[in-house]
Amino acid sequence: MFKSLAKVGSNTMLSRVLGFVRDLVFAHTFGANAGTDAFFVAFKIPNFLRRLFAEGSFSVAFVPVLAEYKAKRSFDELKLFVNNVAGTLGGILLLVTALGVLGAPFLVMIFAPGFIGVEGKMDLAADMLRLTFPYLLFISLTAFAGSILNSFDRFGIPAFTPVLLNLSLIGCAIWLAPQMDRPIVALAWGVLLAGIVQFLFQLPFLRQLGLLPRFSFAPKDEGVRRIVRLMLPAIFGVSVTQINLLLDTLIASFLVDGSISWLYYSDRLMEFPLGILGVGLATVILPSLSHKHAADSADGFSLTLNWALRWVLLLGVPCAVGLFFLAGPMISTLFQSDVFLPRDVAMAERSLMAYSLGLIPFIMIKVLAPGYYARQDTKTPVKIAIIAMVSNMVLNIILVFPLAHAGLALATTLSACINATLLLRGLRGEKVFEPEGGWPNLILRGVVASAAMGVMLYVWGGGLDSWVGAELWDKVSRLLLLIVSGAALYFAMLLLFGIRLRHFRSHAAI
Repeated sequence: MFKSLAKVGSNTMLSRVLGFVRDLVFAHTFGANAGTDAFFVAFKIPNFLRRLFAEGSFSVAFVPVLAEYKAKRSFDELKLFVNNVAGTLGGILLLVTALGVLGAPFLVMIFAPGFIGVEGKMDLAADMLRLTFPYLLFISLTAFAGSILNSFDRFGIPAFTPVLLNLSLIGCAIWLAPQMDRPIVALAWGVLLAGIVQFLFQLPFLRQLGLLPRFSFAPKDEGVRRIVRLMLPAIFGVSVTQINLLLDTLIASFLVDGSISWLYYSDRLMEFPLGILGVGLATVILPSLSHKHAADSADGFSLTLNWALRWVLLLGVPCAVGLFFLAGPMISTLFQSDVFLPRDVAMAERSLMAYSLGLIPFIMIKVLAPGYYARQDTKTPVKIAIIAMVSNMVLNIILVFPLAHAGLALATTLSACINATLLLRGLRGEKVFEPEGGWPNLILRGVVASAAMGVMLYVWGGGLDSWVGAELWDKVSRLLLLIVSGAALYFAMLLLFGIRLRHFRSHAAI
């Protein structure tokens, strides 16, 4: 699995790097204002639903059933199953997309009620949502194709596909926006174009497997009905983080202009390690856990979770520490411009520091939830997700008054801690996950090495004023030096403590 993780991680890193370029272009071209707030809402609504229909509940329901068909049925039965799922999913999504386009103003009122009565803001968001909503149809079908490829160990293509979204948005921001009366609307066109291109890109690879689907609407098919039964409770279980982020957006729509944009930019920086490590691990282990469960390999199931959690500890903790201490320097270096002002940097720094505290539980959720879904248990994560979501609502109300938008980010972090803790406790209680020996020593070594790196970054990083007033290339060179030095110190200490790469290639305990 190490090679699969490396392949997914490297392609995801390429996507995230281009995502940074995309956000840099956004910040320097459009800034943080009412227009960008409107676009981020118009993009976030279909993106949230994509988590429900695509990477979220659909994938975690589809992959275990697909693994079972692959292991126990003939290829013809597998192909018929794929055709029926494609047609049923596509038909449902087509209906949802049509309703979304027609009801765009109503959806904006639900997800961003603070826009109501604000001149131009509500109409702009609704106009862009009519363009971005069809993205849901194409990206969900893209996730369907990607799930098939992942189940056949073709991890590289699905991991590369998000690169096309970033290229589309960058191109539209640079070349299309100057040609439009409302330049920000170019980004909505970029989202729609990206959805179409991403879906078409994966079709030749499905053809190579002999599984290019013929869309057949068959809601009564046995396999389709099983997926639907698994999906319904999984909608909450797998998407609680996105639901919490949407709640943040809803409340932030009542705060000062720029609040939604500050949360967006800080969330994007937090998504970099989360995407590379968390999404990479979840992508690799879900098919593996599903196959282990289908083969009744309890020991292999537990060892796979141990392997993934070791990566979470020894790469996730230093990433969280780095995000916390370099929040201001990174935002200033990447996004500060004539339209993204020092005040915007300071505001986004606060929410990024709050988000960084939740990086480990965010990644753990992505690793632990497949431990339930691979066993076709979607009810337990739902119960846990509901607890976490209610906690987030309460914490939002408590923290938004003293901390404004940063309080919303902190509430999301705390609810993720609750979610991850309950998921872990459930797997331990069911004897599905049994920690290998050596975990206490591993935790101690990882925390000490991360703490040493954090001290160095704090001492050398300096205050935010020294960053917002510096020239761009001075900031770039200084930030790179801090990142490289911090990483070098961390890995040097791991070597000193006797931790080697071979400990992560296999399931051996450290």
